[in-house]
Amino acid sequence: MSFTKITEQASNYNHLEKMNLSELLSNINKEDKTVPNAVEKAIPQIEQLVSQIVEKLRNGGRLFYMGAGTSGRLGVVDASECPPTFGVSYDLVIGLIAGGDPAIRKAVEFAEDSTEQGWKDLEAHKISEKDVVIGIAASGTTPYVIGALEKCNASNIITGCITCNEGSPLDKTAQYPIVVTVGPEFVTGSSRMKAGTAQKLVLNMISTSTMIQLGKVKGNKMVDMQLSNNKLVDRGTRMIMDELKIERTLAAELLEKYGSVRNAIDNYGA
Repeated sequence: MSFTKITEQASNYNHLEKMNLSELLSNINKEDKTVPNAVEKAIPQIEQLVSQIVEKLRNGGRLFYMGAGTSGRLGVVDASECPPTFGVSYDLVIGLIAGGDPAIRKAVEFAEDSTEQGWKDLEAHKISEKDVVIGIAASGTTPYVIGALEKCNASNIITGCITCNEGSPLDKTAQYPIVVTVGPEFVTGSSRMKAGTAQKLVLNMISTSTMIQLGKVKGNKMVDMQLSNNKLVDRGTRMIMDELKIERTLAAELLEKYGSVRNAIDNYGA
């Protein structure tokens, strides 16, 4: 299959080593500014995929992210933030990375080159038709991801992807592809930069809009967040104060009594 791998094309800048620090930072920033516009063009694709995710999760399904290297790490980060932010279980959104957890910190050589391991990793989680799997790969060519999505398609499991190369194998494999064309990187081929930023922005949109659709936000507040540190307890107290128009002492008492912002608000005066 022939396609143009834009993420590997030569940078729009040359002789980077001759730029002074101000020039380097300004030019990186100039490139970064183009990313949100590229993401905006993909909003219709994002909407189609999120609609599928919400339906599946409402009916007991789960969301899986799969990737290698930077893409895999971004998926793991987004998945790991869902429980503390929205109070959901840790097995609702799951991030899988080629090479397993050790690859989160250190590259695992050739882990992404297996066409079979991705499906094996999904099988370990008892993947089923109730779930949704999103493959993440800037290049759109990662065998670990493509192989897993092909198996999912054959097993009637909904698949999506986030890639930065239109017409790539991953784009063609996913049922609901999201393609964010950010162009060449500032450092040629360094897809942790603009491509990574684009993937992070899309992941933010997917998980946040999904959780809002599932009722995990009230007004504009994270009323189901986990109270796992003093900062979050303070935030929760302020949420209750704002929502119920009460003093801090009473808000803190309600939060301690009911264990969550939502329960404190819902049970106030009961």
